[in-house]
Amino acid sequence: METRRMCPQCRAFIKKSDRVCPYCETEVGPRAVDWRRRQEVIAGIIPHARFTTTIILLVNFGLYAALMLSSMRAGEGALVTDIDLHTLFAFGAKHREAILLGQWWRLITAGFLHGGLLHILMNSWCLFDLGAVVEETYGAARMVVIYFVATVLGFAASAWWLTGLSVGASAGLFGLIGAMIALRSAPRGLYVRWAIYGLILGLLPGLHVDNAAHLGGLAAGFGVGYLAGTPGVRKSTGERLWRAAAYVCIALTALSFVNMYLWLTTGPR
Repeated sequence: METRRMCPQCRAFIKKSDRVCPYCETEVGPRAVDWRRRQEVIAGIIPHARFTTTIILLVNFGLYAALMLSSMRAGEGALVTDIDLHTLFAFGAKHREAILLGQWWRLITAGFLHGGLLHILMNSWCLFDLGAVVEETYGAARMVVIYFVATVLGFAASAWWLTGLSVGASAGLFGLIGAMIALRSAPRGLYVRWAIYGLILGLLPGLHVDNAAHLGGLAAGFGVGYLAGTPGVRKSTGERLWRAAAYVCIALTALSFVNMYLWLTTGPR
């Protein structure tokens, strides 16, 4: 069992029992995962170690169900396995011209949409494992900010590089990988290999993988993770700022889906 943790200030290895870092004398709070052990989350239905991850997965699958039904109703989808491009665009896929015309919310909504059953299953499998590690290491607030910024900047990079449609959680996933690479206490080699394998996969013909979004998300996640560090004392000013930033990200995500719904119901067909 691991008996060490990382100081959020100087990032030196200290004992889990230390409440003051012996190197920089900074007060050290409990680990992010320990904050949730003090109370059950939704009566214990959702595991505390991956609460935020589970919420993202539920949103992704809920939207995929809506995409599937809309695509099948239009007679353009292949049952549950593929979503047609018209439906993806209508639900908020990244599209350069639409974004330049003011539909900024596509940079966010695109990260919660998937083009097919295999697409969402692969991303969900990766997110289920990786999200829990990032959430336990960085805490829910930092994870939300990392995932949000990586998604936005990932699809911004995609919009700059590619004109067509693009969707998927992989921009946010690469952001989580980047955040773990930025953490000195993490097994960097493992996450560097994950990033390399993912980018190489994107070079294979016929897969239609958006490596621009992957690279943008990876860089964004590394930058935010490097600046964020791991949680310190929960009631400190720094922790309050990260929670406030997470609330802003959640509010912008909700606003994006409102804009998507309004455009879907009243915009051009």
